[in-house]
Amino acid sequence: MSDVISGLHSVTVHIRDPLRARTFYRDVLRLKELMFDEKTGRIVFALPDSTTLLSMHVMRPEEGGREPGTVSGVVFRHPDPEAAVAEISRRGGTITVPPTKFETSVGTFVRAVFADPDGNEFLLSNRTD
Repeated sequence: MSDVISGLHSVTVHIRDPLRARTFYRDVLRLKELMFDEKTGRIVFALPDSTTLLSMHVMRPEEGGREPGTVSGVVFRHPDPEAAVAEISRRGGTITVPPTKFETSVGTFVRAVFADPDGNEFLLSNRTD
């Protein structure tokens, strides 16, 4: 059986306010901005050490998908989630779940959750497998 997925190109998040989102992702998370189109409200960021893009835009009325503020389940990686969320908080970000240690059958890892200005939540974990 052949693979039907060969990689991940991008993750798209719907937002309400492009300028607030741009400030958060650029200045709080310090992601590299690749494109900003004020007219369409579209922003694209590069994820560190990855070819995957994080893009966002204002949701059009006829467009399907998740409403702004309802994204969850996207997991970012950092070797020290506790230090990372402390820095996100210091820069003005919102931590919705503090760092928590999890025991699994493959080992112990730490994860935390932060939110963007629209309330979209992202996990941060030191898990590598």
